[in-house]
Amino acid sequence: MNKLIKILFSLIIICSNISCDQITKDKARNEIETNEIINVIDDNFILTKVENTGAALSLGENLSPQLKVVFLQGIPLLVLLLLFVYIIKEKKMSRLNIIAFSFVIGGGIGNIYDRILYNSVTDFMYVEIGSLHTGIFNMADVSVVVGTLLLLVNVLIAEIEKRQVKNLSL
Repeated sequence: MNKLIKILFSLIIICSNISCDQITKDKARNEIETNEIINVIDDNFILTKVENTGAALSLGENLSPQLKVVFLQGIPLLVLLLLFVYIIKEKKMSRLNIIAFSFVIGGGIGNIYDRILYNSVTDFMYVEIGSLHTGIFNMADVSVVVGTLLLLVNVLIAEIEKRQVKNLSL
């Protein structure tokens, strides 16, 4: 893939993820009261707005403001920047990995943007199916999870292909 096309492809995915995240968070901030419960699909999919001042599952919410800037904004932003540089520099990256890393970057930026602007991240979705349930999350979290799952799928595909080649050579 041409370097410029790869950069544009990645930026479109990143910006799409950030936009989806910010549009849905804005809607949640304006239309859902804090801790209000809106059953969308029975008790299985619920909308409820909370402001998370920490990271995933409120980890780090008790850190000092200075440490929050370092650990919840600075370091994650640096990691995402390095990941984008990796996308640009890596010559043999599959399209699936470009998509996956771009989802992770877009989701990460969406939550960092909230932390910088609001000192918290707006979470508003909750899923419960039987004994399986999530924490309250947002579309940025969905982007990161989808990106991570795509990376896992790509690793599994590569492993299967490697085993098939090995079996053919026996």
